[in-house]
Amino acid sequence: MRRNQRFFTESKTIMNATRILPDLQCSLVCEDVRPEANGNFILVGVIGLVRVPQVPVTAFKLCVFNRWTAGIGQFTENVRLIAPDQTTVLRKGQVKFALQDAAHHATNVTVFPQVEFPAPGVYFVEVLVDDVMKIRFPLPVAIVHPPQNATPPPAQQEPQS
Repeated sequence: MRRNQRFFTESKTIMNATRILPDLQCSLVCEDVRPEANGNFILVGVIGLVRVPQVPVTAFKLCVFNRWTAGIGQFTENVRLIAPDQTTVLRKGQVKFALQDAAHHATNVTVFPQVEFPAPGVYFVEVLVDDVMKIRFPLPVAIVHPPQNATPPPAQQEPQS
């Protein structure tokens, strides 16, 4: 068999993948995630910046919504909340999930209750699958003082009959 013929024959071989590391389709921090009856999700209060009047402050609950796709196999997701020093792990969560087909998707929600932010600064959310970092994004915590000269809204008058 000539070299070109052998290459052509080998390239036509179909490979059945038994494991493909999935892609992270999205990762969002929010206040709550509510499942709908039809299988969809409602994300409440998507957070890009935590505004607080003072620190330390405790968030009642933070949720990290992750959606995985284009993978095959069984996996372990790790979600970590990292302090501004970029080494201290404030919270971490782990969940196992599986994708049977590359066209399927998996949705994981990690809930961190009672998260204390001791100081302002840029915190980080890290998402890993099987110890491979898929995304690391900032979650700034900023002190925002209410305006000093804020006036209350005018009282509404009841219509006279």
